[in-house]
Amino acid sequence: MSRESTNLPGSAGAILVAEDDADIGASLEMILGAEGYEVTVCGDGLEALERSKESAFDLVLTDFRMPGMGGLDLLKHLREAHPLRPVILMTAHGNTELAIEATKRGAYDYLLKPFDIDELIDVVAQAMKAGKTMRQRVRMGESSTTGEPSLLGSSRPMQNVYKEIGRIAPADVTVLILGETGSGKELVARAIYQHSQRNEKPFVAVNCGAIPENLLESELFGHVRGAFTGATADRIGRFEQAHGGTLFLDEIGDLPMPVQVKLLRVIQERLVQPLGSNREIPVDVRIIAATHQPLPALIKAKRFREDLYYRINSAIITLPALRDREGDLEELVRHFISEASAEYQLPSPAFSKSVITQLRRHDWPGNVRELRNVVRQIVLRSRGYAVSTELVRAILIGGGDEVHLPVGEENDFDLAIEAPVRREVVAARDSGKGQVHRDLVSQLERRIMKTALDLAEDHLGKVSDWLGISRVTLRKKMAEHGLGKGGESPLRRDED
Repeated sequence: MSRESTNLPGSAGAILVAEDDADIGASLEMILGAEGYEVTVCGDGLEALERSKESAFDLVLTDFRMPGMGGLDLLKHLREAHPLRPVILMTAHGNTELAIEATKRGAYDYLLKPFDIDELIDVVAQAMKAGKTMRQRVRMGESSTTGEPSLLGSSRPMQNVYKEIGRIAPADVTVLILGETGSGKELVARAIYQHSQRNEKPFVAVNCGAIPENLLESELFGHVRGAFTGATADRIGRFEQAHGGTLFLDEIGDLPMPVQVKLLRVIQERLVQPLGSNREIPVDVRIIAATHQPLPALIKAKRFREDLYYRINSAIITLPALRDREGDLEELVRHFISEASAEYQLPSPAFSKSVITQLRRHDWPGNVRELRNVVRQIVLRSRGYAVSTELVRAILIGGGDEVHLPVGEENDFDLAIEAPVRREVVAARDSGKGQVHRDLVSQLERRIMKTALDLAEDHLGKVSDWLGISRVTLRKKMAEHGLGKGGESPLRRDED
């Protein structure tokens, strides 16, 4: 049976709720009714579909899993009959595929149970406003393309990313992905590709910062035999390789200015001219670009073309840093443990609560890529035994020399200092002044000395030998950094 609230004078709008849990349905009716909406609650998708034919609703809230007809099927029917009516999906079973698929099929938003009441009210209000706006504009298209997602995480920031992928993927527009190093920008690009209408054509990825400048033009646009020394045969470029599909230009902020000019021309005219050739070749590609750099700042510094920037940012997705993805770390750790254990043919080690807490407290400047590297080292070093906090600490600070796995193009030290250095430099830039060099060098010096003192159990002779500084300098630096009293070690002073 459906339950319809009494019509309210000056109603804020009519909402249809499809929810098989009677308690949740009653709660939604009470919460939304208190906000001035007229609410009709149905116990399954079929009943909701019938009610939608009988009455005009401004918004539909539907559960994902229901008997008879599920939320995605109801969404499909509603979109066919009323394409300008916003639909919000609700579920306790959050996953990447559902988030992207629901949004791609036209859902306005996607809410995880249990609800935050304020968030529910805000999303409903936004959907109501959007529905009114859409009914005054041209109808937007839909896509039925499916594909396997490559992303993990069910935090709110990642749910927002999935929604954006779902909205952007079917539209054949150029996309700019923003995010810190190691945050998963290529995975987002692949997810857009997998859910696009080009998913049966090639996906070609190019790291613009990893290719020498003198080879980059040939890599992108191709060359003919004799175009330059060493060009012994014709070679097609990445644009031609990606014809009909998607070209992913990672770290586009690293492109030299001359290459930016040629890239802009290709985007505008859809023609490429291989090096050494007078022939122009038509290409049909969707471009997805990514960068960890602030492109507006590069434009101001005359290092990036403003006209190219406006060509590549038709749609923007901002990927959150791992430290901002509350609740995702455990899911990622489980996945990386399983992955590494299978690859190394080792038992999966046990992670205690204290180890997970230790991982949560880490800043993860290298983001998901750094976490994956750390977990792989843990699996390899623990050999299936319980993981100790000491092992994790050693790996996080780069301790031990048994295993050194590569992390993309940066080493562990680069990853460790990237986030704090960026924060300090950005703060200095924003304030117009600072002492970044002095402050960061001082912090690093203190960390080096404290680590050495800990490992040497405050044996000053050992620390002096390890660091390659005199004992006099060591005591002076300890006093400067508050590691001793009056220039003396607080503990051992043995020199032998």
